[in-house]
This record gives sequence, C-alpha cells and structure tokens, in this order.
Amino acid sequence: MVLVIIRTAIIFFALLVIMRLMGKRQIGEMQPFELVITLLIAELACIPMSDASIPLLYGIVSVIAIYVLHEIVMLFDLKIKPLKSLISGKPSLVINKNGIDDYQLKRNNLDVSDLMESLRAAGYFSLDCVDYALYEANGTFSALPKEDYDKMQTSLPLVIIDNGKFDKKNLALCGLGEAFFLEILAREGIKSQKKVLVLTADGTGKIYLQIKKRKFQVIRVSYPDGKTW
Repeated sequence: MVLVIIRTAIIFFALLVIMRLMGKRQIGEMQPFELVITLLIAELACIPMSDASIPLLYGIVSVIAIYVLHEIVMLFDLKIKPLKSLISGKPSLVINKNGIDDYQLKRNNLDVSDLMESLRAAGYFSLDCVDYALYEANGTFSALPKEDYDKMQTSLPLVIIDNGKFDKKNLALCGLGEAFFLEILAREGIKSQKKVLVLTADGTGKIYLQIKKRKFQVIRVSYPDGKTW
C-alpha cells in the first residue's frame, strides 16, 4: 500500500515538472498541477477497471493520494509566494514597447506565427496596434491595445519573414517576390534576412519590421503596379 502511494507521488511530481518544461502551449487554461491531476486521476481510475488482476483498492488509494497531494500543492501555492511561480508558473510578457520579446516566445515553445494567431483570436491583427501582450500562467492570452488601434488595422498583415526565413506561402498570396523585401531591408541597412525576427506586410503598404534584439519599426512603402489586398 505504501509503495503504491510512493509510486503515485513520484509520477505526480515527474509529470508536473514535464508539463512546466513543455511550456504554455501544452497547458491550455488549467494550471500545470491541475492538468497533471486530471491526467493521473483519469489513468488511475481506468487501470483497476480494465485489469481485474489489480485490486480495486489500489485505484482508490491512488486517487486519494492524488487528492492529498493536490491539497498540499494548493497550500504551498497559496501560503508560500516564491513557490507559487515555481508550481503554477508566471505570466510571460511577449510584446512590449520595443516589440516582440523573442526570448519569452522561445521560453514557452512559441514562434511568431503562434503569436500572430493568438493576436487574431483576441481581435488584433497588426503587431503595432498593441502596446503589451502576454501569456498568463494558465496559458490564456491577454493584450493591451493602443488608443484607436482599430484605425491601425485596415488590412490583413501577412508574415513575410519569420525568424530569418521567408514564408513562401504568404509571398505567393501577396504576389511579391523575395527581391522586393530584400530591397526594403537593404534600404534600412540590413544585409541579410537572417537578422530579421519578423517582417509583416499589409495591403496598404505598411511594413512592420523588427530586427533581432532591436526595437521594431513601421515603414510605409508603395507596392509595384499599385498592388493592394
């Protein structure tokens, strides 16, 4: 009986560590330890029911052990503040006044495309229309828009360069070649697209450009043959 409780506790804490390391994308809207508890209880409840050779009492004891561990973790989470961020995580500020924080994205196993998807889901289509954006500890996305942000997003931006690489699909959608954007980079004194964290372009000619470890800039350009989208 004691061995069952010990093995359950070991699995519990091992899964908790793994889920914390996997980042916000894997957590959804639950705290990491809550997701671990959900997974373990579901598994422990199934094993005794599917295998008649395992005493049902083992499953019951394991579930009770999980409940006790949950109460202990909740107590630590509420009473000991330094452990709160260790157990539940803390918000990650992925957009600030300087633009995208690439370190925070990588820390949570996210990329620019994931960030753009989260922005669109929140109702913001341009990176420059928000001052701050963050992923909460439970994985939900929050953003603080700029004043009159709706006037700043009159056309859908396409991600042209993501972490130094051209997005071939979006290049085809906008009908512009790599040479056009490389010329824009050259005018800004950027010799290679590999230095670019993100470059987006919308149908009005607004270019959002951020070089790695530098503040973003917004550039206005004219597309060949008056192209728009």
